[in-house]
Amino acid sequence: MNISQLKSFVEVVKSDFNITNAAEKLYTSQPTVSKQLKILEDELNVSLFNRKNNNLLSLSPIGEKVHHVACDILAQFDKIKSLVAQEDTNTKQSLHIATTHTQIRYKLPKVIERFKARYPNISLHFHQGAPAQLAEMVNNGDVDFAIATESLHLYDDLLTMPCYQWSRSVIVPHDHPLAQDEQLTIKELANYPLITYVFGFTGSSKLDQVFYQNNLIPNVVLTAVDTEIIKFYVKRGVGVGIISSVAFDVEEDSETLRCINISNLVKPSYTHICISRHTHLKDYMYDFISCYAPHLDLNYIHQPAKWLPVDQKARDLLYSSLPELS
Repeated sequence: MNISQLKSFVEVVKSDFNITNAAEKLYTSQPTVSKQLKILEDELNVSLFNRKNNNLLSLSPIGEKVHHVACDILAQFDKIKSLVAQEDTNTKQSLHIATTHTQIRYKLPKVIERFKARYPNISLHFHQGAPAQLAEMVNNGDVDFAIATESLHLYDDLLTMPCYQWSRSVIVPHDHPLAQDEQLTIKELANYPLITYVFGFTGSSKLDQVFYQNNLIPNVVLTAVDTEIIKFYVKRGVGVGIISSVAFDVEEDSETLRCINISNLVKPSYTHICISRHTHLKDYMYDFISCYAPHLDLNYIHQPAKWLPVDQKARDLLYSSLPELS
């Protein structure tokens, strides 16, 4: 048994049991991956997969157990490589982060400046997507971690750390009837066509709940994952925009748009750091998280397994103490 065999095994599972796709990700050939799997099964003297007509369908019961251990072994292997790499501060390395447009555009610029000043040899790569896509990127190992606008519960192997709470605001042109209304009601909003984020993209279900709790149906005429798209169509009179409050740039947007905070109507949502249980976070990754959320205790950041307390009261206390995203 060797690392190459375990890598082939784990990558096939990540690729939904498609050996060809796994081979592409491993930069090798399909016959090579098939051979690695056969050698591994022969050596262990077990069948790791459920098969039909030579096609891999799923993991066998013993395959499930071996897969879990294999992921841990590969994580430890990566940890060894990273420890060696960190000895050479001049080594060119990359940090891949999955996140949203709002985070990249409004929260991360200053974080990136501080991080790059400390780590000039590390290149940053951002991957955008909706929650399900962010979770899949982390789970598949395509990124080192995700900065998500909600906790990602799609995969059991994801660990999440709450960082910020964030509120929503309504944006309208200055000549809109709502522009002079300081205290909007949910009933008033229900009278207008709405433009907001794609469902589930930033916890929009909390917005829907407010409408439904008041026996109202929101008239959502357009959704987008990009805040700038929402602003674009609000300016053109398509509807009333509902965005993350941090995404309203006073200097750039005030001339054409009026922003009204509706935190009194909709409960806050939360931003999390999400990683795989099998990921080894390198020192510079911890430093990036610290730059992103400097209010968090360093001891807390360095204990991923304890990021979310098991006790619900402790969780509620943690969330309520988070600062506003700004």
